[in-house]
Parts: sequence; structure tokens; C-alpha cells
Amino acid sequence: AGHGRPGEGIIQQEIAFVLLLTVAALVAILTRRIRLPYTVALVVVGLVLALFPNFISLNISSELILAVLVPPLVFEATLAIKWRDLRVDLPLVLLLAVGGTLLSTAVVGILVFQFLDIPLLGALAFGALISATDPVAVVAFFKQLGVSKRLSILLEGESLFNDGVAIVVFTLAITAAASALASGAAVSFSPLGAVLEFLRVSAVGLGIGLLLGFVVAYLILRNIDDHLIETATTVALAFGAYVAAEQLHASGLLAVVAAGLIVGNIGIGNTSPTTRLVLDNFWEFMAFVANSLVFLLIGIRIQLGQLVQFAVPIGVAVL
Repeated sequence: AGHGRPGEGIIQQEIAFVLLLTVAALVAILTRRIRLPYTVALVVVGLVLALFPNFISLNISSELILAVLVPPLVFEATLAIKWRDLRVDLPLVLLLAVGGTLLSTAVVGILVFQFLDIPLLGALAFGALISATDPVAVVAFFKQLGVSKRLSILLEGESLFNDGVAIVVFTLAITAAASALASGAAVSFSPLGAVLEFLRVSAVGLGIGLLLGFVVAYLILRNIDDHLIETATTVALAFGAYVAAEQLHASGLLAVVAAGLIVGNIGIGNTSPTTRLVLDNFWEFMAFVANSLVFLLIGIRIQLGQLVQFAVPIGVAVL
């Protein structure tokens, strides 16, 4: 380090990152030959890698995963959603994303609370955690079946908003539990207060995303014809919208959703064909890398002993 070389810890982290990307590429090649969803295969491979803890040494917190890997996934997904298609069924999409996610959270949370002797707020946090399902496998199945475009829009639109809703509910439950634990008082849960806080963080998050999205779409993408600058600006927007909303204790994911919708429907229309091609290819690559790392880390981080111990009772309650 004294001679300008990176520290041993940084080298180890870089080696782990390279290994994970290599494994992801190999899994992608394998899943093209066998009928297995890519994300499922990544988790399985991650479970196998977890058996060899010295093979990959990667120290990354859950907060860092959420802040670094999730915004590119959400932003890339929103770029492909056309507002004219989403607008027609927006009330139904929001009903499914908000009402469906809240209903799933409540049902799972109450069952886990009743039958597994887990505190209510912890059970609700768990319910929120699993209520926002990943649509990748279902979308691929839809393409095989050739279902109507409207059904695909409903599914993809719902999946965009349910992540933000689930994160908000999860954070509220965890925060309430942590406050009660710190004060030593009994847990007091106000449904009205929770609803108002949910509306606040959602509205502020969406507002920040819309504002920043319009700024980028009209000031940068409309007036500057340079694919490198425009691509860099969208990267700054994806992460900047998330950070700005989180700094105001709002929903960063919903901010990214709103920003992505504006860029995908207004901003890209103001760019040259070269820029559109670059943006499509760049964000497709970013989503592939983020998706690969997320699901590999899920498998690697699972404690197999606890999985065997709790999989059956929790699995039954969830199903």
C-alpha cells in the first residue's frame, strides 16, 4: 500500500467480484441449454458456493446491496414500460401493487405471528419481504404461451410498484420494532399512523423521481447530442433519485420508478438513434450484472443450517 498498490482487502474484493461475474456468465450459458430459470439457477449455484466459504470472500452489507444493485434493475425495467399502455390500466396496476402487496403482507404476517411465535412487527416485516415477487420466470412463461399484451403490462407494471410498496412496509415495521426495543416500551402499532407514513414516503419518493426525471429529459437529453454524456446522466439519475429520496426518508425505489418512466417515455424520444441504441445496450448489461449478483448473493448468504431448521414451518405458512 505504501508503494501505491491497493490494499489486500481491496484485492480480495475485486477477485470476488470477478469470480461472481464469471460464475454468472457460466450459469447463463448453462441455462440456455437446460429448461431452468436463470434466477433460480443462480440461487442454487450460490447455495453450492456457500459450502465453500473460502472460495469467495465478499463483505457487502444488505444496505449496500439495496443501494447499488437494485436501482439499476428497477430503472432498466421502467425504461421499457410505455406510459400509453400503462395509463389505461394504471388503477388496476396500483390496486394490485398496493392492495395486493398489503393484503399479502397482512395474511402472511398474521399466519407467521400466530403459528410460529414471532413478534407481530417481525412477522409483518417478513410478510412484506416476500410479498413483492420477482416476475422474471412468469414473464418468460408468458412469452412462451403468447398471452395478451395487456396481461403482460399488468404483470410488469405491478412488479415495478410492488417493490417500492414492500420496501416501505418492511422499513416501517423494522423501524417501529427497533424504536420499541430501544425505548423498552411495549410495541404500539397505529394503523392510521402507518397508513399516513406510507402515503408520505410514497408521495415524496414519486415526486422526487418525477422532478429529477423531467430535469434530465428536458435539460440534458433534449439539448445535448452526445451518447456518452447522455448515458452518464441517466446513470446519475438512477442512483441520484434513489439517494435523494432516501435522504428525505422517502421511498428511493419509487423515486427510481418515476424517474425511469419519465426518461423512457419522454427523454429517450428526444435523443438520436445512436443514443437510444447505446442506452438500451448499456442498461440491459447493467440489469444483467445487477440481477446476477443479487441472486448469487442470495444463495451465498443463506445459512444452510437455519434454512433446514426453518424452511418447513415458514414455507408451509407462506404457501
